[in-house]
Amino acid sequence: MADNRLRVLLVTQYFWPENMRINDMVRYFTEQGHEVTVLTGLPNYPEGEVYQAYRNKPEDYQDFYGAEVIRVPLVPRGSSKVTLALNYLSFFISASTVGAYKIRGREFDAIFMNAVSPIMAAIPAIVIGRLKRTPVFVWVLDLWPESLSFVGVVKNPRLISLVGKIVSWIYNRTDYLLVQSHAFVEDVKKYCTRRMPEERLIYFPSWAEDDFSGPISSDSALISRQADVFTIVYAGNLGETQGFPSILDAAEKLRDQVAVRWVIVGDGRMGNWIAEQVALRQLDNVLLLGRHPLEAMPALFAQADALLVSLKTNEVIAKTIPGKVQTYLASGRPLIGAVDGEAARVIRESGAGLACPSGDGQALSRIVLELASESGPRREEMGRCGRLYYDQNFSRTKLMKKLEAMMRAATLRRGAPS
Repeated sequence: MADNRLRVLLVTQYFWPENMRINDMVRYFTEQGHEVTVLTGLPNYPEGEVYQAYRNKPEDYQDFYGAEVIRVPLVPRGSSKVTLALNYLSFFISASTVGAYKIRGREFDAIFMNAVSPIMAAIPAIVIGRLKRTPVFVWVLDLWPESLSFVGVVKNPRLISLVGKIVSWIYNRTDYLLVQSHAFVEDVKKYCTRRMPEERLIYFPSWAEDDFSGPISSDSALISRQADVFTIVYAGNLGETQGFPSILDAAEKLRDQVAVRWVIVGDGRMGNWIAEQVALRQLDNVLLLGRHPLEAMPALFAQADALLVSLKTNEVIAKTIPGKVQTYLASGRPLIGAVDGEAARVIRESGAGLACPSGDGQALSRIVLELASESGPRREEMGRCGRLYYDQNFSRTKLMKKLEAMMRAATLRRGAPS
């Protein structure tokens, strides 16, 4: 390492111009003067087709804040389970072969793998790490194979067992396993057949996007604050795991009890169903705004009296802290959580809001009514508590400095020149 700089290879299936938190990590490292190379695929998330802007001028997407971006071919996600499976398969094969060839002759101090689902995407990082004798950091953001069985994607016990063996192979060949939740630790240990020292199995949570760290406009082009209406904002994926039936049940129950406005921003598989239910139930207190860019969210959140996070529960999800929680905390607004497990713990522990059991529309309506009845100053205090908790536990700067220190220590352990 010359002049204390790190040479970092980031391996990730998803990267800019796709909207991912890992983009913020790359930007931070380049701003600190480190040399960063990103090995990634063709941008196609979430639409399922390679972005038209990229197809028109791929040369415009080779540099991100000074980081070199190297892309490998893959099958776009498409709209079917078959194309999605091919998308996953094609990335880890392509990155392990074409990607390894494209970075031949280069040396790195650390390799960081952004292990969003599926975990097999970590294989290229391990392959390249072995070829280059470089320490590999895998950031575990989901529990495999448990997530497959709990969501019902795979039911065959033999196939689940096979995936478990692949997970064990990956974990046992990774130098450092970073887990996004404290509750992940014991589950990850089960697949580490060789002892993983405590200093190499590390809690490393997510952070809020950079958009929420700077000055926030008091005006939003999407909605305006209404002093006599309690405004709840949900922003994100409209999928089956978000528990929208219970949200609409709560909206229907409260419609004639209190002036509450439910603002839903985003799109997804449940979008049409939600729109149909809103029309069928005549929920004039529910606004469906569709999908909008991330940069519009800080101003939108500023208009809210509370921000909603909702997830169907299972054993895996209960151990996960959705990235939405960190974003909401950073926004300095009160939280309403229809969630269980770690996410509920964070909401309660931070003092940032109220939580109720996942999928319980009756309980959700109760805590909404309770928060709507609180005084303005009390809700503002909740927002401040949330922001303080975020700064203490999820600050991007603190997390990145921790990661830098880990990478330097790993380089010294390998006897690399400094």
